[in-house]
Amino acid sequence: MIELWVPITLASAFLQNLRSTAQKHLKGVMGTTGATFARFGFGMPFALLFVALLHWGPGHPLPNPNAGFFGWVVVGGISQIAATFLLVHLFSFRNFAVGTAYSRTEPAQAAVFGLLFLGEVVTAGTLMAITISVVGVMLISVARVAINPRALMTSILAPTALIGLLSGTCFGLSAVAYRGASLALGGPNFMMQSAFTLSAVTLFQTVLMLGWIVLRDPAELRRIGTAWKPSLFVGFVGALGSFGWFAAMTLREAAVVKALAQVEMIFTFASSAFFFKERINRFEIAGCVLIAFGVLALILFR
Repeated sequence: MIELWVPITLASAFLQNLRSTAQKHLKGVMGTTGATFARFGFGMPFALLFVALLHWGPGHPLPNPNAGFFGWVVVGGISQIAATFLLVHLFSFRNFAVGTAYSRTEPAQAAVFGLLFLGEVVTAGTLMAITISVVGVMLISVARVAINPRALMTSILAPTALIGLLSGTCFGLSAVAYRGASLALGGPNFMMQSAFTLSAVTLFQTVLMLGWIVLRDPAELRRIGTAWKPSLFVGFVGALGSFGWFAAMTLREAAVVKALAQVEMIFTFASSAFFFKERINRFEIAGCVLIAFGVLALILFR
């Protein structure tokens, strides 16, 4: 029988793909900072709504946050913002594909952070599945550029590679931090723990980013205001997807959840092939096959 975290993760990956598509639309009317803020600022009310519905609906009691919880929230919130900015910064380089490939090492790095900070040890089968899926995603990332495997390995000291690795590091750290925050609550159940953690994180990130925009680019607030309708959609889809991530990572190790989440790339290429009639090359097909094998290995042989 498939465990609950699996369908939750798959649904979250689909929602993340939908949110990313909507955020690209926002980039046409506002800057990178505004598009990033929309995810957190417009998602915060929905995160708080999830907590209210769980509290006043099924009657789940509110958790009692402690210092450990708030510490993980701060670490996770800042790490996720930093990771997002680093990833966006990669696109200013001509050879950003290599850096993007290295940023996809997030699940592997999450496994290391999970061991260091939460004492979580993954099995050999799980580690192999994570490796297969990471290689698949890295292959897709460089499928449309003239680069060979040797060049990919020897470019480790290139600026784009270092930025990509650092982005993956921050993403992996944020995933482990969110799991640590949710587990620090100790109850009442994984859904309320996830919703409460999400609301605390998005509130912190909203305040942090709002302060940054006010100090650095106040005009961005007007651009955000004029695009409030699509921003609201981004916020809702983003909050719903994040709730799924947090719930899955409360049930399972962050590295395992993030490895399964690589299936998002398959959703992306399915959309490209069937809806936009874009041609997919053999390296992208090979990458999708590796991701599929990695996902199956995670589910069947962990």
